[in-house]
Amino acid sequence: MSNTLLTRSTLIEAPLEVVQPLIADLHHWESWSPWQELDPAMQQTYSGAERGVGAKMAWAGNKKAGEGRMTVVTVQDDLVEIDIEFIKPWAAKNRSHFKLQPTEGGTAVAWSMSGEQNLMMKVMFKVFNMQKRIGADFERGLARLKAVAEG
Repeated sequence: MSNTLLTRSTLIEAPLEVVQPLIADLHHWESWSPWQELDPAMQQTYSGAERGVGAKMAWAGNKKAGEGRMTVVTVQDDLVEIDIEFIKPWAAKNRSHFKLQPTEGGTAVAWSMSGEQNLMMKVMFKVFNMQKRIGADFERGLARLKAVAEG
């Protein structure tokens, strides 16, 4: 059973055709990911498909950036889903969902994360106020995505 851990959204003044590839192609994440700034020397390796379903990216960085991997699992016009496996500083598996809605002013983007939480993760989520911390990361990432797409 998975549950939504958090959701953040924004309106990007750019068409869906511009926004969706910035999310579905992991090579573009360097330009907008909120975690990129945690370690400018972070090592990233790409494998699998060049972009879209099956594309993979693994990262290894300092203590703040940690270590993990992402795999694109769904790409539709209005939805991109990415499985994220965190290895360090603690192990966790989650899925990021990017729901894209064309609007008159551009594209509405909702970024959510879901995953199973064992008791330890539930306690950590509460004690370390992860809703606020990860939510702030998502807000920063969406602001950077907006800047890149509208650039």
